[in-house]
Amino acid sequence: MAKFIRIDRRLFLARLGKGALALAVLGACGDDALTATTSAGDTTTTATGDQASYLRVNLGFVSAYLVIRGQEAAVVDTGVSGSEGAIEAALGAAELTWAEVAHVILTHHHPDHVGSINAVMEASDATGYIGEADLDNVNSPRDLVAVKDGDAVFGLQVIHTPGHTAGHISLLDPSAGVLVAGDAINGANGGVVGPDQEFSEDHTQALASVGKLVGYDYETIYFGHGEPVLAGGSALVTQLLRDY
Repeated sequence: MAKFIRIDRRLFLARLGKGALALAVLGACGDDALTATTSAGDTTTTATGDQASYLRVNLGFVSAYLVIRGQEAAVVDTGVSGSEGAIEAALGAAELTWAEVAHVILTHHHPDHVGSINAVMEASDATGYIGEADLDNVNSPRDLVAVKDGDAVFGLQVIHTPGHTAGHISLLDPSAGVLVAGDAINGANGGVVGPDQEFSEDHTQALASVGKLVGYDYETIYFGHGEPVLAGGSALVTQLLRDY
């Protein structure tokens, strides 16, 4: 039998199919409680709030994200090949389907972030987006839209953060105080660490992009790799830059 759990803060967890975890945080949702529905075995969750909600699809060493506004959703990154089932399960946890996915935003062209782009685009009627310098590195069933610094998609401001790849982008939700960082920075030990030199196309440029992220205000950071930071995000990035 299902039971209802009231959560009086901003965070809840959902266990999706095949052991994948989803983490949802409502940006700027005030003190309104969330309601999660828990049943034996797998767990599904629903959430409502005044601002966008963010659902993390934890694929193991990498994460994809859902950004949900009302009955419309964006998928940010698609994980490795075969991740579409976990993304679909996350949509189901939010009581959505592929029909409500209007946007697919890729932070960069690496295969752990674009591996399921074909399946996701074929399952939905979404428009796909990627940083313009990475456009030629991704094959998709439909043409992707090249975005650049300062563009906006689904209420998310595009920040060009090159270095990890030439076209790498991060996404800022100013109204919710949320940064979706891709691989521009990473999460570790409850905090923030810099870009991985081993996987950076231009590590000097990647470090400069960390400095660029200091110029924005956000509390929450979602990473391609590592656990999210839920408070004090921009201050942590500022401290990271000072430590270099």
